[in-house]
Amino acid sequence: MPNIHPTALVDQGAHLADDVEVGPFCTVGPDVELAQGVRLVSHVNVTGATAIGARSVVYPFASLGTPPQSVHYKGEKTRLLIGEDCVIREHVTANIGTAGGRGQTVIGPRCMLMVGTHVGHDCLVGESVVFANNATLAGHVSVGDFTFLGGLCAVHQFTRIGAQCMISGLTGVREDVIPFGNVLGQAGKLVGLNVIGMRRRGFTKTQLHEARAVYRDLFFGGGTFDARLERVRAMTGQSDFAAQVVAFIDQNRSRSLCQPSRGVVQED
Repeated sequence: MPNIHPTALVDQGAHLADDVEVGPFCTVGPDVELAQGVRLVSHVNVTGATAIGARSVVYPFASLGTPPQSVHYKGEKTRLLIGEDCVIREHVTANIGTAGGRGQTVIGPRCMLMVGTHVGHDCLVGESVVFANNATLAGHVSVGDFTFLGGLCAVHQFTRIGAQCMISGLTGVREDVIPFGNVLGQAGKLVGLNVIGMRRRGFTKTQLHEARAVYRDLFFGGGTFDARLERVRAMTGQSDFAAQVVAFIDQNRSRSLCQPSRGVVQED
């Protein structure tokens, strides 16, 4: 039987695994699913069609599954999905999706959302993403695996952030960020690659040198951006870094791409 504190309010329609712990003054709505080992510490609000994966822990005053902050939302049945082994700290908010978007907001497994994080409607967050305090995603944002979002950063709606990126604290992100990108500044610009993260993920010195060469050619080489992209495309058979960057760019060419603050040399 789930361990439910006497002061908690758990709707009879909620689905709780046998070893779920619901602490003091929590509220759990009728369409909520809490998998094995989930623990709501205290004063947690989980509502809407929200599913929380196994062994995830939610700390006081987090509010999950509330309606989207969108004027277009009219009460449609949409969802919030949170993966296993997540840590969701105090005052985190995450909204369900919209019918006009993905229909669901997804937070992958093994993510850590520190104090005050906000995940807007229809976001797609990969696995092992870390949100530092008060990092904020607007609606429809996607974030790749193993990315780090610094404290008080803000990501504009519909922005795509690739895998293994580093978004520095106090940074505003309004353009798509290539995988492994390192972004800094109020109007975020690339300041290089997330070399520390790449080393932690097993990149060798040779692979790092290759990645830097691809980065320099793509953003600082001669010719138009399209010409530089084609040169990088030719490297995809030999460089996993090049392959991931090209695949990311090709996925949506209509979006502006975050570039280095010094700009790039382009030819008409």
